[in-house]
Amino acid sequence: MAGEIGLVGGEEFRTGCEEMDREIMRASGQEPARVVVIPTAAVTGPAKAANDGVVHFGSLGGDAVQLMVLDRSQADDPSFVEPSAGAGVVYFTGGSPDHLLETLRGSQLLKTILAAVDNGAVLAGSSAGAMVFGSYMRRPSAGGWVEALGIVPNLAVLPHHEKQDPEQTSRNLRAQAPAGLTVLGVDARTGCLGRPGQWRVVGSGKVTVYQGNQWTVYQAGESLPSDV
Repeated sequence: MAGEIGLVGGEEFRTGCEEMDREIMRASGQEPARVVVIPTAAVTGPAKAANDGVVHFGSLGGDAVQLMVLDRSQADDPSFVEPSAGAGVVYFTGGSPDHLLETLRGSQLLKTILAAVDNGAVLAGSSAGAMVFGSYMRRPSAGGWVEALGIVPNLAVLPHHEKQDPEQTSRNLRAQAPAGLTVLGVDARTGCLGRPGQWRVVGSGKVTVYQGNQWTVYQAGESLPSDV
């Protein structure tokens, strides 16, 4: 994996995300970075989500466009998939993780994006977008765990973590989460950027790393342990 992955905890494209998103664009190595915003997960308002992303990244100096892949048929349609080629940053918005997972799993769009990451592009996702990148994700509706895309192995993301009690979360994870899984509790407007073994915290909040019966909090600018 030549490119980096961005795991964002939610509230994307808002005040407080600017430095994080500049760092995501810098990681692409493009100047200006070509950012493709994909609002698949935003089932109740994809047009607004995509437009918000384009405006936000454009205001930060990016060359931002939207890619309106909203269902599985479009994710396998070459006319929808092709514009993602050549992107420096591919950014999935928040919304429904179940719909996003169903749309992306095994799709031509995902294969094209992963090929771009192998060539140095950054793949970023906020909230639902970050959840599906892990090996497992917690289903908010059912409280259980399902296999996700596995782009980031042995890892799961809990977005919008800023109001959670780490001690209680740790107990719940020990009782419910798949064994051996490292879980990242990522605050809104905050992200982990990098790749396995080389993650750093960016944004305006913090990241809590849950491993076994231990949990540790990391602030923006800090690196996560090399075994994450």
